Amino acid sequence: MDFITQFIGEANHILANLDKKQIEKAVDLLVEVRANEGRLFILGVGGSAANASHAVNDFRKIVGIESYAPTDNVSELTARTNDEGWATIFAKWLEVSKLKATDTILVFSVGGGNLEKNVSPNLVAALQYAKTVGSKIIGIVGRDGGYTATVADACVIIPTPNPENTTPHAEAFQGVVWHLLVSHPKLKIAQTKWESVR
Repeated sequence: MDFITQFIGEANHILANLDKKQIEKAVDLLVEVRANEGRLFILGVGGSAANASHAVNDFRKIVGIESYAPTDNVSELTARTNDEGWATIFAKWLEVSKLKATDTILVFSVGGGNLEKNVSPNLVAALQYAKTVGSKIIGIVGRDGGYTATVADACVIIPTPNPENTTPHAEAFQGVVWHLLVSHPKLKIAQTKWESVR
């Protein structure tokens, strides 16, 4: 029971310390991307890629923003990894999608990308490319936010009450934050199923 109590206590600490101002900035950026008929590209690796896939559904269905996760296309993902290298998979995908200034990148990541440590260099390359075309960047990341935090227009950094549980908390709270975003009255345009069943 000690670990269960500790883990739940850490989750309570994270929830109480989320940066509400950064969340509000993210809301406003997403309102803007929808108003400008821009697209939302959600990037993540590992567990964060699974979160990206789920979030695409929510942003399309509940919020009405045209959204994509490059990792949903496993054929292109693996072909690019095999033929061109892991570091460029997202940037090249975004180039073919003709990323533009009205589009927004949403990054889900535990560390946010770090070239020096060679962790998620594909996120770094994608964000560098996004900056060249003027796209906005939102991050929902853990630890210190890494490269994402240094370039994002809005970045929600999931607090780290215990470094031993950085990954599970970061990936779990990505879900909490994106569900908050799609439920926000400034963004939500379609009722979710169970809330509509009486």
